[in-house]
Amino acid sequence: MNKGGNTKRKLSSLKLFQEGGLFLLLNILYEDDDIIVCVKAAGVATQTKQIGQKDMESMLRTYRMQKGEASYIGVVHRLDQPVSGVMVFAKTKEAAAGLSRQIATKAADKYYYAVTDGLPAKKKGSLEDYLLRDGKTNLSKVVSPKTDGAKRAELSYEVLEQNESNALVRIKLATGRHHQIRVQMAHAGVPLVGDRKYNFKENMKQGNGQLALCSYKLAFVHPTTKKKLEFEIENPFSL
Repeated sequence: MNKGGNTKRKLSSLKLFQEGGLFLLLNILYEDDDIIVCVKAAGVATQTKQIGQKDMESMLRTYRMQKGEASYIGVVHRLDQPVSGVMVFAKTKEAAAGLSRQIATKAADKYYYAVTDGLPAKKKGSLEDYLLRDGKTNLSKVVSPKTDGAKRAELSYEVLEQNESNALVRIKLATGRHHQIRVQMAHAGVPLVGDRKYNFKENMKQGNGQLALCSYKLAFVHPTTKKKLEFEIENPFSL
């Protein structure tokens, strides 16, 4: 989406390709010789080692090969499998290195829409916690800052709309931790609708069980042209 300056705007393009006898669609927002920006659907993994399970990395590899290109795809950031939203992938190792540096140094901006189960105490605010990931259960939790292995997590949020029991919030990540938004919002007393890992209120009716979390905007500097790029999709949630 064009916000002025060096930002580019590219229209969405659905690409039909075949993988393993199945026809699949990729929603590509932008593509050049260095990067592919696309929309990951909820339920699709970013990257997986499980045989027979489709993921963004393998689909993009197949898409490139069917175009007669090298199959390399650099995964520089991830979205949880039940989360939908905008992602960028590298088509060269040089582009992957440049994008990875931006992700690691928080130079890339990531924004989300979410629907909470319950209402935040404040209409606008920030959350800062320390999170510890359990590799065995694939869960994270808020712990004391002095806990070994704990990592600082920070986000800001703003309530855009609310009813008696739910709020539509816009979130900007300042850090990128495992399950960060889901853990921090739950710890603040407002777990996300449809979150079966962290929503202990078990209120799963809205959204038919789908996790109400979408990465709707991603901004970064192109690793080759050095132009500022920003890509945004529409809010998929309503109250």
